[in-house]
Amino acid sequence: MLDPISLGAIGAVLGAVGSGMANEAGRWAWESAGGLVRRITGREVPAPTTPGRLDDVARLVHDRVQGDPQLARAWAEFARGIRTSGPATGPDRPCLPNAPRFFTDRKQALRLLDKEATRAHRGRPRLALLHGPEGIGTSTLAVHWGWRQAARFPDGQLHADLRTLAAEAAPGTLLRGLGVPDEEIPPAAADRAETLRRCLADRRLLLVLDHARSAAQVRPLLTAAPGVFTVVVARHPLPGLDALRIPVGPLARRDAVRLLTDLAGKPAVAAARAALPGVLERCGGSPYALRAAAPRLTDPPPPHPEGADTPGGDPVHTAADDSCRRLSAGAARLYRLAGVHPWPALDAVAAARAADIETSEAAAQLAELADALLVERSDGGRHHYRPAVRTHAARTAAVTDGIAACSAAVTRVIAHYRDLAVGAARAALPESWRVPAAETPVSFPDRGAAVAALVAEAPNLVQAVHAAEEFGDPDTVLLLCRALWPLQLKAGHHEVLLPALRAGARTAATHAPGTRTAGALHAQLAHTLTELRHWDEAETAARAAARDEQAAGHARGHASAVEFLGLLRLRQWRFDEAYACFEEAGRVLDAVGPADDGAADLPRARALLERHRGRALRGLGHRTEAVTRLQHALAFFRDRGEAYNTARTLTDLAGTHLDAGAADAALPLVDEALAALARENAAYHVAQLRTLRERCVSRPD
Repeated sequence: MLDPISLGAIGAVLGAVGSGMANEAGRWAWESAGGLVRRITGREVPAPTTPGRLDDVARLVHDRVQGDPQLARAWAEFARGIRTSGPATGPDRPCLPNAPRFFTDRKQALRLLDKEATRAHRGRPRLALLHGPEGIGTSTLAVHWGWRQAARFPDGQLHADLRTLAAEAAPGTLLRGLGVPDEEIPPAAADRAETLRRCLADRRLLLVLDHARSAAQVRPLLTAAPGVFTVVVARHPLPGLDALRIPVGPLARRDAVRLLTDLAGKPAVAAARAALPGVLERCGGSPYALRAAAPRLTDPPPPHPEGADTPGGDPVHTAADDSCRRLSAGAARLYRLAGVHPWPALDAVAAARAADIETSEAAAQLAELADALLVERSDGGRHHYRPAVRTHAARTAAVTDGIAACSAAVTRVIAHYRDLAVGAARAALPESWRVPAAETPVSFPDRGAAVAALVAEAPNLVQAVHAAEEFGDPDTVLLLCRALWPLQLKAGHHEVLLPALRAGARTAATHAPGTRTAGALHAQLAHTLTELRHWDEAETAARAAARDEQAAGHARGHASAVEFLGLLRLRQWRFDEAYACFEEAGRVLDAVGPADDGAADLPRARALLERHRGRALRGLGHRTEAVTRLQHALAFFRDRGEAYNTARTLTDLAGTHLDAGAADAALPLVDEALAALARENAAYHVAQLRTLRERCVSRPD
């Protein structure tokens, strides 16, 4: 068993605590570690932000505890409550998307994949890159091979579509695919990638990274684990990626005919014998084009308008052109207008807004488009375009409908997502002064449904922010971003929201400097940057929020921005400065008059500040004063019946007593906190409290 005060064990504990800050319990453990490090070293030690700094802190702790049994015992007790292994995963084995019913040729590519998957590891990760133009079947090939070799990967087959994922978001998506709850996914990109590697270390698993755009996007997702085989799918060879490159080209004529025969049947192919050479030429050996052509093999060719794709051009565009000319007029119009902007995935409501039609009509037309392979069905009743097909739709819309109609379609969809976001934000967090009060026709039955809608539509909401910024609509950018606050607070997904929040802060600084709106947007950005451990940027944003709120004369917002800065200081283990920020925030709150905005929230705001002061004092080792502050906050939350904040404050108090060795004083507080959380969905906080309880009952007298 590893000695808990060895250098390696200390480093492992600090690393595990740092990467576990995705939930309230993890953040509490991080602050506790900072206070303990300060106590052990006898001075302020900045929180480590890099592996090298973490090693430095571990050495400081190691050198001090080696010569002091009391400090060694304190560290060992803390370390006992920290899990240093990878997060637990769900019970289900991850699976690939469904394989196609008919698959033709690719024998050489399949043999190369077999060879790479079975070669001796010898320290070199098993990694293959399938590359070829869009519609040529690279993704289908990866999925087909994966299902054919499923027995080789008893721990499952993990698939990630990198088409619309930001680099920071991809590791989190894979961890969710492995069954890791959001609360256990580390906030920082580097920690997330390291957690992914730990989760994969002992698995025999296939990892398919689909639609990769660059080697830089892929590298954080790779592992050297000997049991993992990674298949990257891309349109280009991705220079800089050390992989077995397997080019995928057009199907040979014989194989193209075989695929058409499988899809359409021998009678249809026989009946179309005269037209078959032209069909094959237009399809250019593209499996996508052949699949699109199969249902209409015996149909007479549609009229070929001037300027349309001709044989020898891009087979995907050619197939889209042929399919589009066979659509009903309404479906063709929806296809064009919904494809003008690169929305990640549209449901029938959003598609209806694009075409300015009824939702039921849009749903029927989306089904027609899906049957024609012009859109693909996604989860949750949504549909998305292949990139090349969307390019065709947008180009056709510009010619057929005109620029004004295209702009109007995008504007209507932006307005839809604005209304949805504002309605969901108001339902999810009705008591918050941060939520915009704009009118909206969208409502939700309860908080849970509202948060679920924000989570489901997060990629589209981010895209709507970018579209509004591109269209020169700053008011909508600001409103959309402010409506993201409940999503940040309740569900996280900070890595997904960060680009939109940057756009919101940028727009506010340009179009609304010195206003409450600018203060709110900078504060939201500061919150997400803090959660992602981009601490220098977070400080800049928090200070900008404070300046804007102060310039606007909004004392409540000014105090909140200063409080954000104090919370950032707690994360950085700068407890003196954190306490000073909370004191300053309290003085700002003193300026809020009884008729001012936010006055009704003052008692709760003061109670939260008291708790934060207690946390900072605990980190400084001022335990008596910390207990006094925390007890003041506890009395308020108990009286208000706020179970979660009551439990949080009880946890702080219990930890403060344990710091002083007073397990008898801590135990009843832990038990009360567990009782307070009995009806709350707070599994990780409950687990943390149980660990604290074990520390209380196992301490020797």
